[in-house]
Amino acid sequence: MSRIIRDPFTYHLPHLDIHGETSFTCIALIDSFIKDNLKLKNPKIVLVHGKGTGILRKATHEYLKKDKRVSKYYIDGMNDGETIIELKIAWKYQKTPKISLKKAFFYEKLLTINYFKW
Repeated sequence: MSRIIRDPFTYHLPHLDIHGETSFTCIALIDSFIKDNLKLKNPKIVLVHGKGTGILRKATHEYLKKDKRVSKYYIDGMNDGETIIELKIAWKYQKTPKISLKKAFFYEKLLTINYFKW
């Protein structure tokens, strides 16, 4: 019985496996995968291209260099057949705590009162 060893750092990230695809097909798949993960607000995704001769890796890295939605990409340290992609998530998509204007005014007033007591 063989055991499958998985990378614990990328196991929870969304994966796209493009083994056996042509370079043109994989670019279309990567484009739609990036679009979907931007909508889902995933900051990191994993692309499995395999080791092989490196044709898919070269094609995908050329595409990722030109894509403005990608902030950074690099080959996984534990597996040469995977590329980890970090996406640019717009500020409007990131979750920020929202407080009302009254609370903000109250906190500002509280801070200034405490400042003058010192």
